[in-house]
Amino acid sequence: MTLIECRDLTRTYHRGTEAITPLDGLDLDMDAGRFVALMGPSGSGKTTLLNLLAGIDRPTRGSLVIDGRPIHELARGALARWRSESVGYIFQLYNLVPVLSAYENVELPLLLHPISRRERHRRVAAALDLVGIADRSDHHPRQLSGGQEQRVAIARAIVTDPTLILADEPTGDLDRESATTIMDLLARLNRDLGRTIVMVTHDPKTTEWCDTVLHLEKGRLVESETPAIGTGTETIA
Repeated sequence: MTLIECRDLTRTYHRGTEAITPLDGLDLDMDAGRFVALMGPSGSGKTTLLNLLAGIDRPTRGSLVIDGRPIHELARGALARWRSESVGYIFQLYNLVPVLSAYENVELPLLLHPISRRERHRRVAAALDLVGIADRSDHHPRQLSGGQEQRVAIARAIVTDPTLILADEPTGDLDRESATTIMDLLARLNRDLGRTIVMVTHDPKTTEWCDTVLHLEKGRLVESETPAIGTGTETIA
């Protein structure tokens, strides 16, 4: 089943009198249940595409349909509701709230949903357990390692049971061992739970966990490849 459909997807920004188009007429179909890596040089449109898929930004031209919904047509309020229900976003630098515990950071997205406190607790506990950090639930970010912080960030991204998980350089700030752990975790979310994941990366080693690699250059798709599928036991060199 096709989850993402982009047609002539374009995003242009203006800097003074200069027009900058990081994404230029992109056509793309992506099936549900894929683990996709977006690669390309700086300025190629990777993060712009990720932000459009997240509903953080809007296209200047073209259409974007996700799970049958025309995201490019949604009003601001409807877009915010769709994003809170359907998208989990994993940041390179974690973006955890330093004064909140791991539990409270993961709970944050659920506060926007009309569910009971008991249901929130059940979902947070399940997410923390899934990423293997339940024993650190009362720790604050400063008490965690980088890899542990990223696992909390992943738990926060999946706690609403989103249709789509987006990751912007999720291993870019981690050491080799932690990066391998995070990629193993993302691969399990994809294989075992069927989550669709789109990941921006500059590191070709991380694509060993993915089933599709898309290469962007100057805002256009220039190449698509299917790497050897990882087994979950790789090590990032």
